[in-house]
Amino acid sequence: MMALCLKQVFNKDKTFRPRKKFEPGTQRFELYKKAQASLKSGLDLKAVVQLPPGESINDWIAVHVVDFFNRINLIYGTMSEYCTEKSCPIMSGGLKYEYRWQDDSKYKKPTKLSAPQYMCMLMDWIEMLINNEDVFPTRIGVPFPKQFQQVCTKILTRLFRVFVHVYIHHFDSIINMGAEAHVNTCYKHFYYFIREFSLVDHRELEPLVRMPQGWGG
Repeated sequence: MMALCLKQVFNKDKTFRPRKKFEPGTQRFELYKKAQASLKSGLDLKAVVQLPPGESINDWIAVHVVDFFNRINLIYGTMSEYCTEKSCPIMSGGLKYEYRWQDDSKYKKPTKLSAPQYMCMLMDWIEMLINNEDVFPTRIGVPFPKQFQQVCTKILTRLFRVFVHVYIHHFDSIINMGAEAHVNTCYKHFYYFIREFSLVDHRELEPLVRMPQGWGG
């Protein structure tokens, strides 16, 4: 039963409470289909993340930010019952790394939160940004803001922290649910993408610095 549920959750053609979809007929939708087709074809993930010839880098980044957000949101959602105020009173990645929340509205200074609180704030914050037409424009002819890639760097950096917490604190739960292969593939795809376009500072990657070893690439 659990395997069936996971298969449904991680099926790329289906979504579990999708946060944002690409409108059919738009350039972003076509890029999304192209990216998904490459993933399903079994191509090397290093090649999959490369910018297709003639395409806009901002469009390519936008498509992946939204897709990664949806998929990482699903991953955390499947194991959130194991990540509680009691088990994870601090949002961290082991003993060495602690992540504090700041959003320039309610939390104007870096604030210590539990992992579930941090995750909730994070998903809501990203959802607000990707649904903001001034940040992620969807209308034809509307340019991306100058700070677009900086915003995406902040989003992807914080999404990386979800992987850090899940791998370091909840890997046993991932294995027990039979989700290890799915999570690893998503992480590998995410990792190659952020490295391809230098979107996350290498210091942020240190908690999982050994993860890529053994990938054969």
